[in-house]
Amino acid sequence: MTAVEPATERQPQSAAAPSPFPPIAEYAFLSNCHTGALVAPDGAIDWLCVPRFDSPSVFGSLLDREAGFFRLAPFGINHPTAVVYQPGTNVLETTWKTPNGWIVVRDALTMSPREHEDTVTPHTRPPADDDADHMLIRTVECLEGEVEVELVCEPAFDYGRSPAEWTLIGDDRHAADATGAGATIRLHTDLSLGIEENRIRARHVLEAGDRAYCSLSWDESLASPKDVDEADSRIAATTRFWRAWLGRARIPDHRFRDPVQRSALTIKGLTYMPTGATVAALTTSLPETPGGERNWDYRYTWIRDTTFTLQALHMLNLDWEADEFMQFVADVEATEDGSLQIMYGIDGRRDLTESTRDEMTGYAGASPVRVGNGAFDQRQNDVFGAALDSILLHTRRSERLPRRLWPIVQTQAECATKVWREPDQGIWEARGKPQHYVSSKLMCWVALDRAAKLAEIRGDGEAQETWAAVADEIREDILANGVDDRGVLCQHYGSDALDASTLLAAIFGFLPGDDARLKASVMAIAEELTDDGYVLRYKTDETDDGLSGKEGTFLICSFWLVSALAIIGELQMARDLMERLLRVASPLGLYAEEFDAETGRHLGNFPQAFSHLALMEAAGRIILPEMTAQL
Repeated sequence: MTAVEPATERQPQSAAAPSPFPPIAEYAFLSNCHTGALVAPDGAIDWLCVPRFDSPSVFGSLLDREAGFFRLAPFGINHPTAVVYQPGTNVLETTWKTPNGWIVVRDALTMSPREHEDTVTPHTRPPADDDADHMLIRTVECLEGEVEVELVCEPAFDYGRSPAEWTLIGDDRHAADATGAGATIRLHTDLSLGIEENRIRARHVLEAGDRAYCSLSWDESLASPKDVDEADSRIAATTRFWRAWLGRARIPDHRFRDPVQRSALTIKGLTYMPTGATVAALTTSLPETPGGERNWDYRYTWIRDTTFTLQALHMLNLDWEADEFMQFVADVEATEDGSLQIMYGIDGRRDLTESTRDEMTGYAGASPVRVGNGAFDQRQNDVFGAALDSILLHTRRSERLPRRLWPIVQTQAECATKVWREPDQGIWEARGKPQHYVSSKLMCWVALDRAAKLAEIRGDGEAQETWAAVADEIREDILANGVDDRGVLCQHYGSDALDASTLLAAIFGFLPGDDARLKASVMAIAEELTDDGYVLRYKTDETDDGLSGKEGTFLICSFWLVSALAIIGELQMARDLMERLLRVASPLGLYAEEFDAETGRHLGNFPQAFSHLALMEAAGRIILPEMTAQL
């Protein structure tokens, strides 16, 4: 009789498990402010959606190793010597050492002075002086010796469901069109191309001083550089664009200057220039739990991000971008009761119905892969406060309250007044039972407090008095029901569980920095809601979020803790945590959504706007008192 082995319990998958998928933090981010790309450490473009951030992917190897990639690198060499951004840009330089020589590859989603109306991604905002070329350009230069370079381009349209059909253009083997799922892109190069079913390939030996290029175009006319000089010129124009943009930012001469600059470039790179919207992240379905189901599509605009976005942009003196984003918020359509949705498409659309791509393996086996976001129609009462805090920030900065924004103030204040007593899904979009989340009540207080201040600016004394009274009522309710026996703000009424979102009580001024309850709340989170010093959103075994599996520490929450520590006067603790957070940035200074303290790996969608916004806010909380002390 054959013995039957006892079933073994499946062990949690490690973020550091051997995998053909590169670690999330090893990807480089490119952007033209219409879409973005991720470049793997082996030189392959593993993620690109065209023509917009939320379009179906053309290269999707990030989520399935058969879903398309585009590589330009030395033949047979997978590990580069150095990968860096050209300083002050989102232009990438990768240096390769081979047995016989050295080459450098430069990659850019190119920008150039605007010459005509953009019909590929039409603008609703006033066009800027520079705009996207709708083109990816890659150049290679041999620095020493000789190197055999290989180009492999294998698109798979519509999230890998439609392999490319290639057709050579002309009779010189330098251009070819790939079609699939109703889309066409053009590859142009000075290398000689050959079609191998669904992919196209070229190989060429470069000697010292030799240069070559390739470009991928989805422009309406499929325009491409005619030679390597034009390709270099377009990359140079893109470099000038990013440096000129960054040059307009006000960034203090401080040891945090470089991470603040990289965060600013990342936030700008995640901005959809035609409407002024900002995507929460470039990607969909990068897992929060290795191999798990906590995989979401973040290629949309969250209204709660507005206030953090405006804080960061105004802090850096980037008022044009702040105004563009505020105008996007003013344009979006409210729901039937007049409230704003928690998120919108980058074109302002309301319907973000979620579906899954079950044929994709997911990143390192994490499934499902999701397109759309089912949380778009959830009730989250924090949205009112985010919107009105944004309007107050913008109004104080511009020293005027635009007429088109006052109706939003009225409707959001009215909505917050009606719903603040009701349970909701909370700031983390929990898919469990609605609760009376403290952070939701807190953000309703923010809504009425800011509405009262805006009414004062407008000279509407009656509205000011009415909204201030409701704000006081909410505040009293939170302090009566949302504080546990230790004097600590809890996750929701009737619970003593901790939640990092209560750190917003410090950031939004709900309680003064010297209040004993605020100090107790911040210190409780620092001591009890952390993993190796990094902050969890909440403990998954104490919170019904409708999902299984553990999640990593949240980088935004860790940066919030930096801000909160500074606000309560624990400046040295704030500095210590900030330094630790800066040390766990990706090699290129980027952050995903989460950090696995056990393995040191990044988890979740990448790069994550919220993480970078919170970094800038936290940096400001440390920089300001340090610079003030020098006066």
